[in-house]
Amino acid sequence: MAESTRDERFLYIVSCFRPRLRQFIQVQPVLDRLPSLSAEDRDRVRAAAQQRGAMAGAEELLRAVERGPRGCGWIREFLQALEHGGCSLAACYASPSLSQLPSPAQEAEHDLCVHLVQLLHGTLVDRMRTVPVAEKCLEMGLFQDDDMDRIQAVTDNHGNRDGARELLSRIVQKKDWFSSFLVALRETQHEDLADDLSGNTGENKQNGMEQTTNKETEVTSQPGHVMEENLKQEKNADDSFSSENSVLETSTEKSSMVSESDVSIGDGSVSNLNEDLGQSCTTSDSDEDEVERRASPQPDLTLRDYQMEVAKPALNGENIIICLPTGSGKTRVAVYVTKDHLDKKRRASEPGKVVVLVNKVPLVEQHLQTEFSPFLKRWYQVIGLSGDSQLKISFPEVVRKNDVIICTAQILENSLLNASKEEEEGVHLSDFSLIIIDECHHTQKECVYNNIMRRYLKEKMKNRKLAKENKPLIPQPQILGLTASPGVGGATSHSKAEEHILKICANLDACRIMTVEEHASQLKNQVKEPAKKTVIADDKKRNPFKERISEIMTEIQNYCQLHPKSEFGTQTYEQWVIREERRAAKEEKRRERVCAEHLKKYNDALQINDTIRMVDAYNHLNSFYKEEQSKKTVRSDDDDYDDDDDDDEPAVSKQDETDEFLIGLFNAKKKQLEELTGNPENENEKLIKLRNTLMEEFTKTKEPRGIIFTKTRLSASALFQWIKDNPKFEEVGIRAHYLIGSGHKSEMKPMTQNEQREVIDKFRRGNVNLLIATTVAEEGLDIKECNIVIRYGLVTNEIAMVQARGRARADESTYAVVASTGSGAIECEDVNIFREKMMYKAIQRVQKMPQEEYLNKIESFQLQSIVEKQMKTKRDQLKTYKKNPSLIKFLCKNCSKPICSGEDIQVIENMHHVSVKKDFQSHYHTRENKTLQDKQADNQTNGEIICKDCGQAWGNMMVHRGLDLPCLKIRNFVVVFADKKTTKEIFKRWGDLPIRFPSFDYAAHCPSSDED
Repeated sequence: MAESTRDERFLYIVSCFRPRLRQFIQVQPVLDRLPSLSAEDRDRVRAAAQQRGAMAGAEELLRAVERGPRGCGWIREFLQALEHGGCSLAACYASPSLSQLPSPAQEAEHDLCVHLVQLLHGTLVDRMRTVPVAEKCLEMGLFQDDDMDRIQAVTDNHGNRDGARELLSRIVQKKDWFSSFLVALRETQHEDLADDLSGNTGENKQNGMEQTTNKETEVTSQPGHVMEENLKQEKNADDSFSSENSVLETSTEKSSMVSESDVSIGDGSVSNLNEDLGQSCTTSDSDEDEVERRASPQPDLTLRDYQMEVAKPALNGENIIICLPTGSGKTRVAVYVTKDHLDKKRRASEPGKVVVLVNKVPLVEQHLQTEFSPFLKRWYQVIGLSGDSQLKISFPEVVRKNDVIICTAQILENSLLNASKEEEEGVHLSDFSLIIIDECHHTQKECVYNNIMRRYLKEKMKNRKLAKENKPLIPQPQILGLTASPGVGGATSHSKAEEHILKICANLDACRIMTVEEHASQLKNQVKEPAKKTVIADDKKRNPFKERISEIMTEIQNYCQLHPKSEFGTQTYEQWVIREERRAAKEEKRRERVCAEHLKKYNDALQINDTIRMVDAYNHLNSFYKEEQSKKTVRSDDDDYDDDDDDDEPAVSKQDETDEFLIGLFNAKKKQLEELTGNPENENEKLIKLRNTLMEEFTKTKEPRGIIFTKTRLSASALFQWIKDNPKFEEVGIRAHYLIGSGHKSEMKPMTQNEQREVIDKFRRGNVNLLIATTVAEEGLDIKECNIVIRYGLVTNEIAMVQARGRARADESTYAVVASTGSGAIECEDVNIFREKMMYKAIQRVQKMPQEEYLNKIESFQLQSIVEKQMKTKRDQLKTYKKNPSLIKFLCKNCSKPICSGEDIQVIENMHHVSVKKDFQSHYHTRENKTLQDKQADNQTNGEIICKDCGQAWGNMMVHRGLDLPCLKIRNFVVVFADKKTTKEIFKRWGDLPIRFPSFDYAAHCPSSDED
């Protein structure tokens, strides 16, 4: 019984000081000294530390300790593991006797010293020679061998700066570390750094240098004074820092979220430990009171005046849209509303459940880790899940067990669909009491947000009917929408802009849209408006590469007798050539179809040449023609390509006259094009302007940080390579990386979610200080404030402009547009600025609208939305081809050879369309495709399948439960409808084809056991 009481007391102490313990525990050396911990728990702790950081690993370790099983003497084992594992400060907090518990004054002193290191972090990282200082700390007993090994490894692998960051993150976890650290700095010839930390200046500097070893007490007492002065000076400045992004605020408000490597170690105690905490007593009851009072405080959840202004209607239970600029703390408002909502529900003994919907997978973890979990986990169960999470298959169970669920909108939509079908367990909107929709301007048309809200509106209409019949109403959740810019939906007039705002309000059933009015000056101080700069590149300069490509395209057009009216290299030309390619395929005019396909590639090259380097445009064409030549050359044997085949086996060309003309034409011009790419006089004028802008911005501030927004993944990757290839950028300290999307629609390999997270983390820490990003970085992602944001030849709408500009939120930041005179980007930017003003005026008019008029218009748009959806559903049903699928036939798009019929197609997982025709293999070859391997690295693919007659790509071989199956892409075929009137069509997606195919019958195609 006594043993049980002792265990409970120890676990209670651990729970009270959890934030401190998470902060001070180094996982690996402690694990090495816990033999009683199970192998499963060890693996779980290591995985958490490796994937989510040291503090996540420490949290997992504490959970393992709490879970048990706990043998005899486990408390002593854990305390000794902390002490001998280099976590002496953590051991002080975990000791059941509380005899070594730091006093409030010592705690405050420690936090002040940590804050001082944080303020001087950049200087220490830049100027400290890591290894000598670490060795001195080891010699003085401040570090252990584990610390030294880790610091040495990081320094060797990643350089002195990363090693310094590792050293600083470890040293602040030690007991009585500050004075010893100063001695270590002085004895390794870092007197200037020691002086900066200790406050020695002017007259007392020399004395401080001469008396380092015998004045430790004096040095230790100095930081508090220096720190208090710093805090006084920075009090007003702190108010203007972003609540979502400020490093200082992270250190003083978000204790549970500070990473080991960030050195933002404070846990909120700087502002809270001056309270009357009392002293430790000897009796058990007094000890528990002491623990209760001394437990590391939870981060304070408070709102600024402007945030409270827009939150008030939501706190009163109204459905609203909150419109606040990027970086002003929209998510913090959502957290506050969530807690207030759940608190009220709990007090009223009513069920309360909140779902937070996001439109991008990285936002799930971001909102969970940086906002909702730190502020709510003490009182409520908070969880995040996305398409990457295994928990999505048990979403109803997740909803039942948790109070706050953060998820991608599609997960909720899928579960709502399951509930409506009554085939599987799902959830209903009535299961939630509050729905928060992030980036809610997407709640329109066929967006998943709008599909969810249409259900809500239908239930609202149904409730009106039930009310008239005096029947019980369906419980409906409160709705809270968050956006930085609702946009104007392409409006060209004020009335249309107003209509767009009203439609967004209607779709979200918002009784009003909230913007800051009363506290506008505070918001203005919080969100700095960047300086606007427009950089125009002269596109009148002669471009020999473009001239050669244009000559080739003209020759191809003459060959196939195609004569467009639009100019080469334009979007209009691309649209024309795609239409021609589709028309020729349906009419079985192979020459025109193939020529149109090649013309599109040349047009792509011209657009690349206009945006980035000639060499990138040339490489794009060269790769395409290498691939074409490979597809048109097959083995003389009819067997599929085999890696074990003899390389000397004769190959047969499948090129016809058109192929020979096109491939021969490129090969004839290839050398000339390659020579042009090597001439520095032909450098893209826009790249020269971009280089000058970057050099200017990265040399005028001490710690610059920037983002370049560009249109395509290819241009992001190519700009990254351009910066890497130019040593001038490295000289001014530019450390770049690209950030692109995770979808598979582009020809270029996407980034995985982990790769995206890693790049953003590096950008936050400063390992990378220039991001080259597609639109993936425009919305939502909590990217550290930048002093330079560049939109490079990017033509988008006013929402994207506002989002991108909002990234430039550092002091004295710059927002620049780099574009050529004929690109239309500058004009588009001007239009966006006009539309932004139009948007704010429209919002103001909607806000001032009489309530009755507003509600009437909202109801009208809601009815319109529901009717439009019903009509679309009916049209889709009418489109479904009700005849026998065998009446549909598929022809090779290139050679018009009949391939299979509709009855040969079956579907795997409602997604992959495979041919089950018995002799289908006789129609194709299988070949290796590097691009396919790069793009689908996470899927099992066995190569690309191509037409045996003409080399046209059809799809790829996929492995499904051990079976090799040809998976077809419908865009590579002409679909023939053989009904009363034969028609031919080309489709981009299988979903556009108006016919339903049966599910794949695995049993019918799985080889029997006796065949094995």
